[in-house]
Amino acid sequence: MRPPFRPNLLLSDWLRNAAKSLLATPWWLRIGLLYLVTRLISFFIFSAAALHQGPNPWFPAAPGYLDFINIWDSEWYHRIFDNLYPQQLPQSADGSTAENNWAFYPLFPLLVRGISMLTGLGWGIVAPLVATLAGLAASLMIYRLFRLFASTVTASWAMVFLLTFPISPILQVPYAESLNLFFLAAALYLVIKHRYLLAIPVVLLSALSRPVGVAFALFFFLHLLVRFLPSRRFSYRLDDFPASQRLTGLLLLLVSGVAAFAWPLIAWLVTGQMSAYTDTEAVWRGGGSLVLFQPWLQSADQLLGPVLGALALVLLIIGFVLYYNSQAVRRIGLDMRLWCLAYLVYLFAVLHPQTSTFRLMLPLFPFALATAFISRSRAFRIAVTICFLLLQVVWVVWLWAWAQLPGGGDYPP
Repeated sequence: MRPPFRPNLLLSDWLRNAAKSLLATPWWLRIGLLYLVTRLISFFIFSAAALHQGPNPWFPAAPGYLDFINIWDSEWYHRIFDNLYPQQLPQSADGSTAENNWAFYPLFPLLVRGISMLTGLGWGIVAPLVATLAGLAASLMIYRLFRLFASTVTASWAMVFLLTFPISPILQVPYAESLNLFFLAAALYLVIKHRYLLAIPVVLLSALSRPVGVAFALFFFLHLLVRFLPSRRFSYRLDDFPASQRLTGLLLLLVSGVAAFAWPLIAWLVTGQMSAYTDTEAVWRGGGSLVLFQPWLQSADQLLGPVLGALALVLLIIGFVLYYNSQAVRRIGLDMRLWCLAYLVYLFAVLHPQTSTFRLMLPLFPFALATAFISRSRAFRIAVTICFLLLQVVWVVWLWAWAQLPGGGDYPP
């Protein structure tokens, strides 16, 4: 008797064989193909959302893909590409600082400007291409970083989670996120390998691409503190920290501190106004001066009231502490845990929580590896991937696509 035809078993066998064949390919080809496939998925999501885009401040309704991804902060980077930075801060009608280019770090738009001058191609072509290639470089670098702590299979699944994450479409739009992600991953890799001297230029470039310099300086201070104060718990001994590494480590710490404040210092030198950068940043928060940790307290109070707002923040912190000390997170290595801690402390200190907060979580990419460590179940990993893809649609349609709110404007992505 012929066995019954079961297409589900045939599909399962095909997927299993395809996965084995993919794992047998060179790592760079495997991650490159994964990046290509996930970017194509995001391309189709962007393109579908663009078809339903109504009137907006940038282009006519139903724009093409390249026009659709050149909105929001892409416009500001485009302005820097065209006109660089103002030597005098613009003023609004009431005499306060107005929105201007100094809020955006220079590395990405200046790199695009340089390539454009060499090739003769314009912003609309070069900027998305640079961002997408930087995302590929970041993916390859992050995979090498994950492989320091995980097997080929687990590290590959972690990359699946990262590249399908709801805000992963940002890797292919003219934003600085993908370029910063590459330099940040390279800096973490070099620190973990204790190649401090090589990390110096990488840290500088990272700090000039996105505002991560303060968080990195805090992380590296904690890294050195752990090495200078050996503990059995952290598997460090003082004799594992030779004098040459101590010297280069202190040098990198100094450079990290300088890099953390390099862009505000440059803004001061060019404009002659000491608070040029912070005043410009404050415009996007509605004005005023920055008080550390206050934005989170104010937002919680506005959304939930003084009692429930404070309780929500306490529960949020408790939830993070429990997750941070979970077995899955502990397996990503002490240094990546320290980086995530430093970056979250930085965000909690200075960030005004809003819809852009989702995008600002991208530097917490080591948690993708922690997610892969939660379970080796193929069903769990496929379910997470599907959920991420569905939420990617939500992110693009809800936040990237522009729809005017009743009071004017729209929530930024």
